[in-house]
Amino acid sequence: MGNIGAWELVIIVILVIVIFGGKKLPELGRGLGRGLANFRQAVKEPDTAEPRAEETKDTQESRAEGGR
Repeated sequence: MGNIGAWELVIIVILVIVIFGGKKLPELGRGLGRGLANFRQAVKEPDTAEPRAEETKDTQESRAEGGR
């Protein structure tokens, strides 16, 4: 029941073409490709996010107190 055959794929492709139109498909594919590339890049890179607000606040307080 979970297997998708060739006819089902053909029907899905036809529905996508009808819904989005032939001119919109390259744009959708390009956007999907860029999204996947960004996701893969984010997964490979180490966590470089900015520190959370409470960590920044604690750091600022300790600096104000003399750097303990």
